[in-house]
Amino acid sequence: MGKGTATIPFSVKMESAAGPIQFNYKAKLIRQEDKDENENWYIAWNPGFIFPQIKDGGQIHIDTTMPERGEIIDRNKMPLAMNDTAWQIGVVPGKLQSDSAKEQIGKLLHMSVENIDEKLNASWVKPDLFVPLKKVQKTDKALLDQLWAIDGVAGQEVSGRVYPLGKAAAHLTGYIGQATAEDLKKLDSKTYGANDMIGKSGLEQLYEKKLRGEKGSKIYVTKEDVDGETNESVIAEKPVKSGETVQLTIDVNVQEKIYKSFDGEAGTAAAINPKTGETLALVSSPAYDPNVMTYGISQSQYAALQDDPKKPMLNRFSSTYASGSVIKPISAAIGLKNGTIDPDKGITINGLDWSNGKGWGDYKVHRVSGTNSPVDLNDALKRSDNIYFAMHAVKMGSEKYVEGLHNFGVGEKIPFEYPIKKSQISNSGKLDNEVLLANTSYGQGEAQFSALHLATAYTAFLNDGTMLKPILLADDDKKQAWKKDLLTKEQEKEIQKDLHDVVAKGTGSQAKRKDFPISGKTGTAELKASKDDKSGDENGWFIGYPTEKQDILIAMMQEKTQKVGSGIVAKKVADILVDVDKK
Repeated sequence: MGKGTATIPFSVKMESAAGPIQFNYKAKLIRQEDKDENENWYIAWNPGFIFPQIKDGGQIHIDTTMPERGEIIDRNKMPLAMNDTAWQIGVVPGKLQSDSAKEQIGKLLHMSVENIDEKLNASWVKPDLFVPLKKVQKTDKALLDQLWAIDGVAGQEVSGRVYPLGKAAAHLTGYIGQATAEDLKKLDSKTYGANDMIGKSGLEQLYEKKLRGEKGSKIYVTKEDVDGETNESVIAEKPVKSGETVQLTIDVNVQEKIYKSFDGEAGTAAAINPKTGETLALVSSPAYDPNVMTYGISQSQYAALQDDPKKPMLNRFSSTYASGSVIKPISAAIGLKNGTIDPDKGITINGLDWSNGKGWGDYKVHRVSGTNSPVDLNDALKRSDNIYFAMHAVKMGSEKYVEGLHNFGVGEKIPFEYPIKKSQISNSGKLDNEVLLANTSYGQGEAQFSALHLATAYTAFLNDGTMLKPILLADDDKKQAWKKDLLTKEQEKEIQKDLHDVVAKGTGSQAKRKDFPISGKTGTAELKASKDDKSGDENGWFIGYPTEKQDILIAMMQEKTQKVGSGIVAKKVADILVDVDKK
């Protein structure tokens, strides 16, 4: 039988977790003839076909380095979401004294005994090995003390995500959690694995790509030399890339003050710098603790949050609500701009109720207080006169009023990083009914606004008729215009004076503070199932800012204020404005 050899060069290119791998190599072929003189060629196998580095033996290793997640910080570099150490709580099976110990641990960690047993029965577990169960915040000393007292419990310090403001910024920051099977179906399988932590809601989810970073990977070969020493040969390596820090315009002090002012009551607020468009706070109350969500929440805890009538899981600052009378300055601006409102011209209104007659049936617009004098714009805003605005809306007509609302961005998506539900003019988007037109003008129609949109709308009264675009990221350009030419300078001065008088002499008196003038507007949104409903809930609004400095504007809404009125909201906003000014 005859023999022969041949050498064939070849090139290899491949993608790997550690980046591209490329090499040139040679394959040796051997010719053999069988007894029937049939010729066959065979490849002389060589491990170098896989990687040249192992042609003479060796072991292939793959190491993965997880990136450090980027932090979320406020305008002053104070943390909203940060990386810190946590305790990985677990047990050493051989030291567990009894089943009752497992029950104790389960109760403290909100885990079932079955779940603990499932982890203890894993194939790799041995009596003297540490079996991890759940992460616990290092600050939860009361819980940790109880755990350390149980025989068999042990802990390891690990990296963890911490939300220093807790509930105060929960809906803003969101939280991270372990990727579920459902999550992994939507995520890039080259980037994410079953044990990865991902942003589940809020900014953690919105900026997942920025915050996450990129895993580092190294593929290498180890083998011993003649002296018995281990040498390492790197095949491919991709360095770990930490996540980016995301800096916001948010001020944690303002965020926390506003949240605490709700004192557990349901509501929402947005605070902005009306001269720059910077968002200083986005608050939803009540809320959940994102730290608990990240480290694992029990079914009973989650059910309690879901069943809470105040809905702590609902993000109110991204939602829209009936505005009540805080829409009146916007209606005034629309009328001033299109010339249907003369601020100095008073109109005579008889009594507390008004109907435009034909087509209105028995329906009448009601005002809380009357006057024998003609009502001008200043008086109408001070006393929050529904009839004045209803009359002017009917006078200008649906087309002009709707155009004015569109000019203020109503019905548009807000140009903002965080997704906020767009405001609406009505359920249909039209005001094709005169009663609906009249009611909308003073805040009792079907129009709905987010707190951020209302706060942004009021910036038009402080920037020569320009409504600023709200911004959230610290490196975004400031003073960006969203809408222009909503008012002339003279008309702006008129509304500024009127908003000052609302607090100094009108319905916003609970926001009045000695030596610290505040301007703003109160509002009460009646939430009725029908126009004949006399017992519906009421939401109280106040939008206010320091008259002189004009460096912060807060739009706040508290739900179910019919027992205390919108004045309680005005008082809260004023207290915050004064407190912020002292800092």
